[in-house]
Amino acid sequence: MSGDAGSTLLREVWGFDSFRPGQEEIVRAVAEGRDVLAVMPTGGGKSLCYQLPALLRDGLTVVISPLIALMRDQVRALTAAGVEAGAYTSANTDEENEALREGLREGRIRLLYLAPERLASSGTAAALKRWGATAIAVDEAHCVAQWGHDFRPDYLRIGQLRAELGVPLAAFTATADEETRDEIIERLFGGREPLVFLRGFDRPNIHLGFTLKDSPRKQVIDYAKRRKGRAGIVYCGTRSKTEVLAQALREAGLSAIAYHAGLEPDARRLAEERFQREDGLIVVATVAFGMGVDKPDIRWVMHADLPKSVESYYQEIGRAGRDGLPAEALTLYGPEDIRLRRSQIDEGGAPEARKLADHGRLNALLGIAEAVGCRRVALLGYFDEQAGPCGACDNCDQPADVFDATTPARMVLSAVRRTEEWFGAQHLIDIVMGIETEKVIARSHNQLPTFGVGQEWDRKQWQAIVRQMLGQDLLRPDPSRHGALRLTQLAGPVLRGEQTVTMRRDVLPPKGRGTTRDEPRAMVTEEDQGLLSALKAHRRALAQAANVPAYVVFTDKSLIEMAEKRPTTLDAMARIGGVGAKKLDTYGRTFLEVILGESPEPVHPRRQKLAGREEASVFDRLQTAQAELVRGPHGRDKPLSLNASALARIAAQHPRDMGGLERLIGPRALERFGEAFLQILRDG
Repeated sequence: MSGDAGSTLLREVWGFDSFRPGQEEIVRAVAEGRDVLAVMPTGGGKSLCYQLPALLRDGLTVVISPLIALMRDQVRALTAAGVEAGAYTSANTDEENEALREGLREGRIRLLYLAPERLASSGTAAALKRWGATAIAVDEAHCVAQWGHDFRPDYLRIGQLRAELGVPLAAFTATADEETRDEIIERLFGGREPLVFLRGFDRPNIHLGFTLKDSPRKQVIDYAKRRKGRAGIVYCGTRSKTEVLAQALREAGLSAIAYHAGLEPDARRLAEERFQREDGLIVVATVAFGMGVDKPDIRWVMHADLPKSVESYYQEIGRAGRDGLPAEALTLYGPEDIRLRRSQIDEGGAPEARKLADHGRLNALLGIAEAVGCRRVALLGYFDEQAGPCGACDNCDQPADVFDATTPARMVLSAVRRTEEWFGAQHLIDIVMGIETEKVIARSHNQLPTFGVGQEWDRKQWQAIVRQMLGQDLLRPDPSRHGALRLTQLAGPVLRGEQTVTMRRDVLPPKGRGTTRDEPRAMVTEEDQGLLSALKAHRRALAQAANVPAYVVFTDKSLIEMAEKRPTTLDAMARIGGVGAKKLDTYGRTFLEVILGESPEPVHPRRQKLAGREEASVFDRLQTAQAELVRGPHGRDKPLSLNASALARIAAQHPRDMGGLERLIGPRALERFGEAFLQILRDG
């Protein structure tokens, strides 16, 4: 790959002056036709790593993607940036399919998105060969992992397609542990060893927080109300809870919808479209909503229930702040969440070895939830990344209050062992607190040595201790004994005095205060807020007229930069991040009008195409020199001038001698303008 060619496309198509960290190496490898597996953080720019190479090579790039909504979003964004792309989906009309086939036959389409289900058709590979497929890209590649949280059986057909087409394959995912990476390589690459890029998991723009459940419905509503007008997702553990919470949020005056796999397909599609198009809409959803969400300006993600693993948590919070601007992630959890997740693992159909691994994954998430230090350090540590305290999580905001809980933990473990692992938390707490309930007396548990040994702690403190013991996997509910708590292998060293236990003191926020930070960070200064609002309103009107999501016009990040830098010319507008050549041509003047409060000066179309580039300055100086010499050096000659197209060619081709300049403008113009033009070109 030519570095210049890649950088030029990056600027002209996507409007970026430089690659994000880790992108350029991957783009180069994919463009060179190497097999690639890239693990990159959500929001790290994965899609560009296969879209840009598709424009650098000949032929068609086939993109396998799991969701129709995601494919359509990416096609819309590419089309808005001036790239020919299409998606073959079950939602297409006959007219759309015919137009797409025509574009493919003519070789105009550079990227074709396919749902994995299309691979079941026997004619797919033959059709792709006819259309000149030269590469395959696989988005959300972890869907091939059979025991993964997003397994899609049709992803197993991708390896066969690669073999039939005989083309390189590039696979991308935001999260994949070593086991999943090995499975991706085995199933997609068929024994060929791809180049593997691990580009880190840190999302420093997302503020991380966990807090205990305490009137959880109120916690969700209060949190969302303080972020009114900002798009967010609330994840719930059950379908029914999504409906109840969405209704509660609407009754609180917020715009909210429910989303889960039980909805009719049309209702799901409508929810997806509303979320993409409406500013500030909240989706209350199960994990059925999320994979493939391409909306860059989701400002917060809240878990109303504990996720099942670190991978799930990371994927779900990763939907926030994909534009790199400040975002927030808050998780509510309690002992019931832990019991539910444990029982789901134990009662599932996975092999025992897999269940053990899943308990380990849950333990890792609980370790982050109950962390006494920086949560980002704990999260990145799970992915084998070293990090220092981030200053952007609730524990960094306010360090946890911890204590040595070895003694009370041993009391509970002793009670569990002496009652032969047949009882739940409440009965065990009654024993250590010395409370003679009917159940305690009937079983003579008031005669145990552990009866009444823990009277210095109240019930709420004991509940917190037992919850954290579940979190640290010292205790685990046994589904075969109706959820009775049993000892794990980790409990032995604690009981024998070989291992200490540290716990957090439960501290709930004072009444009237928020669950975590009361107010999210402001996106711009107060001085720029009015202009930003005006730019957003203009964007909304353009998006509604074109029937596309607002971010397809410009992202929030681009509008914020416009509000802060206040460009006054098309050249200055072209230097705003995310403003490529096509978008500058389509929208540049109208957004300048919002900033200036009046129509900007007209610019010749050929000059406009150079906006923001070095050639633009050369063009302007050539035009000034020409105006001074239009009647010759003494102002008495017959008028002579070159049109804007000729000046643009000179600026773009930049000849360095009279011969090169003459080939562009001819001998007559060379005699009039040659020396002046050449001096400008040499000065560069």
